[in-house]
Amino acid sequence: MGETWNIDSHRIHISNMEKVFYPDSGSTKGDVISYYKKISKTLLPYVKDRPIVMHRFPDGIKEDGFYQKERSDYFPGWIGRTRVKLAQGGSQTLVIANNRASLIYLANQGVLVFHGWLSRKDRISYPDRLIFDLDPPSKSKEGFTQVKFAAYKLRDIFRDTGMHPFVMSTGSHGLHIVVPIRRHHDFDAVREYARETAVQLAEKYPGEITVETRKNKRRGRLFLDYMRNAYGQTSVVPYSLRALPGSPVAVPLDWEELPSFSDPKKYTSHNIFQRLGKKKDPWKDFFSKAKRMKTSAI
Repeated sequence: MGETWNIDSHRIHISNMEKVFYPDSGSTKGDVISYYKKISKTLLPYVKDRPIVMHRFPDGIKEDGFYQKERSDYFPGWIGRTRVKLAQGGSQTLVIANNRASLIYLANQGVLVFHGWLSRKDRISYPDRLIFDLDPPSKSKEGFTQVKFAAYKLRDIFRDTGMHPFVMSTGSHGLHIVVPIRRHHDFDAVREYARETAVQLAEKYPGEITVETRKNKRRGRLFLDYMRNAYGQTSVVPYSLRALPGSPVAVPLDWEELPSFSDPKKYTSHNIFQRLGKKKDPWKDFFSKAKRMKTSAI
């Protein structure tokens, strides 16, 4: 059972469209596929030539999903690929999704969430973005206020160095601060730069921010997570769905929106197109804003 779609000259057999993927809202697999079809033009620049890790939920979010890195042998030949060396040795073939047909095919495989590398396949060891993951220490209103406090401090640091930080609601609990960078430094240098930045902020605001990895040492402070800045690490792709009730979406924001923004799950597959109909993508100029990373953090 199912139907065949002709997308960008590729024939894709779509199956089980009525299967419920988000039980709370009744959103189906067909709704997920249609979402990725409609959002593809906006999302694709953020995955172009970038290895992706797939978070698959073949039976919807009521069942446990699984992460898939290796490209399946049965994927059609037109699904992009790249062979990458693994940090622990060996190599692996990962998916590259450069077109709408690829997104639709993968969504039909139960991929709900797309996670992208911080580098592109032509210079895999040289990231083109630097990222901080800010999750609240608690789910209270005060917890998200702490997230925004750290976000503003990171924004100010990078703006003072002539760089252009961007902010994104993760569609889960917090925010990502992402800085486009020119590909002049390898992952070790970028990670060290991010670590220096985090440490200096923690020293300047010891009551609000910490770099302690052990939760029992944070004492209610926000953990400034810089550790994604490493070879093989990924972050959720802008406009990806999240595998959470309500089908929330990871959504780029303007800094001007942040003062009144309080719910990272505010934008969902049901209302994101209303937003995009009124407001252009705040990250539209992301890649043109890349600057060379400074040799020291601050």
